[in-house]
Amino acid sequence: MARLGVNVDHVATLRQARGEGFPDVVAAAREAERGGAQGIVFHLREDRRHIQDADVAALRRAVRTKLDFEMAATPEMLRICLRTQPELATLVPEKRRELTTEGGLDVAGDFAHIARAVERLQRGGIPAALFVDPSTRQIEASARTGAQWIELHTGDYARAFASRRRAAAALARLRGAARLAARLGLRVNAGHGLDYRNAAEAAALPHVVELNIGHSIVARAITVGLRQAVREMATLIQ
Repeated sequence: MARLGVNVDHVATLRQARGEGFPDVVAAAREAERGGAQGIVFHLREDRRHIQDADVAALRRAVRTKLDFEMAATPEMLRICLRTQPELATLVPEKRRELTTEGGLDVAGDFAHIARAVERLQRGGIPAALFVDPSTRQIEASARTGAQWIELHTGDYARAFASRRRAAAALARLRGAARLAARLGLRVNAGHGLDYRNAAEAAALPHVVELNIGHSIVARAITVGLRQAVREMATLIQ
């Protein structure tokens, strides 16, 4: 049974749009936990477009479940993460002009750099995850870095969901990727683009420990409130 990690980045996006100091990211994280979230996820981007440094410290103090710090593999982010001591650090690609993360890390192509980041995190007591596409090459490279976790990028599946044929093919790729990762000793999370229509099938993938979902939950919360939106998603995937 997959757990639910709730990404609170879009709460911060709404706050930053007006600079009014609300909505409160920490209050949102607490509501998500009350609704059944088993982890809180955030991405501190280099451009600070949503989550801010003060949010990181406040979330570390407030979160009672599990804190997952998404980050680029840069010296600055490694320093902040090591100071914060989340339960998991997920290394993700980052481009300045993207609206959201567009794909997985090229672990195979940037192996030495990513392996050094993984080693530094894990030497500092923080398990590392790598956000990757469901690619044999990338998963095998991820295992060689020494990372304990991967997070499978589910964007292709989510975008294909309107076409059952294309969605089934994307889901099959994810299923094969999860099985390969497990054989190589990696623990598996998954996320990106998941919503109330497609999350249940993703949750049923073999070996997936946790689904990380943000935008669709925050969007649903506008209508029903965050605690209820999280409760609905948790029920759906369990």
